[in-house]
Amino acid sequence: MTTVFVPLDTAAVAAGGDAVAAAASQAGLEVVRNGSRGLCWAEPMLEIEEDGARLAFANVAAGDVAAIVDQREGHPKCLGKVDEVEYLDRQTRAVFDRAGIRNPLDLSRTTILQECLDRDPESLIAEIETSGLRGRGGAGFPAHIKWRTVFDTPGEQKYIVCNADEGDSGTFADRLLMEGDPHRLIEGMTIAGIAAGATRGYVYLRSEYPLAAEVLQSALDNAYDDGLLGEDILGSGKAFDLELFIGAGAYICGEETSLLESLEGKRGEIRVKPPVPAISGLFGAPTLVHNVISFAAVPAIMKHGGAWYADMGVGRSTGTMAFQLAGNVQRGGLIEVPFGITIDEIVNGFGGGTRSGRPIRTVQIGGPLGAYLSPAEFDTPLTYEAIAELGAGIGHGGIVVFDDTVDLARQAHYAFEFCEVESCGKCTPCRLGSVRGKETIAGIIEGRDVEQKLTIIEDLCEVMETASLCQMGGMTPIPVMSAIKRFPEDFRR
Repeated sequence: MTTVFVPLDTAAVAAGGDAVAAAASQAGLEVVRNGSRGLCWAEPMLEIEEDGARLAFANVAAGDVAAIVDQREGHPKCLGKVDEVEYLDRQTRAVFDRAGIRNPLDLSRTTILQECLDRDPESLIAEIETSGLRGRGGAGFPAHIKWRTVFDTPGEQKYIVCNADEGDSGTFADRLLMEGDPHRLIEGMTIAGIAAGATRGYVYLRSEYPLAAEVLQSALDNAYDDGLLGEDILGSGKAFDLELFIGAGAYICGEETSLLESLEGKRGEIRVKPPVPAISGLFGAPTLVHNVISFAAVPAIMKHGGAWYADMGVGRSTGTMAFQLAGNVQRGGLIEVPFGITIDEIVNGFGGGTRSGRPIRTVQIGGPLGAYLSPAEFDTPLTYEAIAELGAGIGHGGIVVFDDTVDLARQAHYAFEFCEVESCGKCTPCRLGSVRGKETIAGIIEGRDVEQKLTIIEDLCEVMETASLCQMGGMTPIPVMSAIKRFPEDFRR
């Protein structure tokens, strides 16, 4: 019987993946619902297994199935063999190497967990230090420092918390991993628990990801059934329990201390630091907080070694990064490559330019609070250090493309508006600064006292950046001032 693979990923389902799977099943084909390989521009992407290889077909509709099976490589929607698709072939997948290959709940994969159970915590932490892994949630903080701090801090109970509240515009790597390879996340968190001395963990998942919640919960159930979680993991005598927690839809809970407040059943408001969560986090206990991709990198590091991981990338920006390309772009999707690739290679090389066919005017990198960059800066290598020199940040790896019809003054207005809506309201610079900023930008757009109002915006942004309690208010000036600096003509009409 011919086997076909149709992704159950949210993007594929939104594009008609369920209908394609149903048509294939009705045609008498064996259907496997796999995760997505990250080619969002090709979804639903159907694959046919043939002689140990797979043929990929892009943008498949239910009515295409019969002709695809009959014509195979001769069908106009055929991309060729999956392993030879240029979009995938140019990537280096350390985290997403299993995503899209099998059913996400398939446990018949090699695991490094057993080996890690036999190692002492100090050696596991040393491996992370050797790798140079930095948090992929946005701050880029060295992971081993968090691990060692939690391990060294006394506490009867310690926690591992995964921040899966992926709310930045144009980002979907966390979702794609949880829907396509949830056991990678579970394994990474379990290894972190063993290393840090934590016996309990939580995945804080945003409520807007119902399919990811379903897949991840099923994976957790399977992990318990197979002895990969619980009181006696794989007969080692070591314990780690993991629970899924669904958030209530607040962007601010992507900030780690607000997330911890929400986990405790409180209103999602930021905490004043210090103390940092690694010393006093969930319920006042030492807590290791990472995002999905940070934890998901751990199994590969343990399997191949920290030095292997450190050899990829540039300088202190080691390993790979899962960049997510979205917006007005021809081929949006997930691109996992070592640090050091240029913005141009991502946007034009992988992305193929704008979907509209018009010139690219700017990209915003790092989410809704990220900087707007001009095409003159597209030759910049994507590393934490090089991007910081531009006054920007890589963040969670989201890159949103805009063509020459974009109005940067209106984008600056949106940045303040976004902050106003999503602020937790705890500190004055963020709570009131966002409102005053929105009103002032509105006056600039209307052409009223433009130079005076631009001076006010500059002063306001300085206050928000230096006096806000967290990065919600502290980073809102980044998109605003980057737009004013690089595209002043949009503010001085």
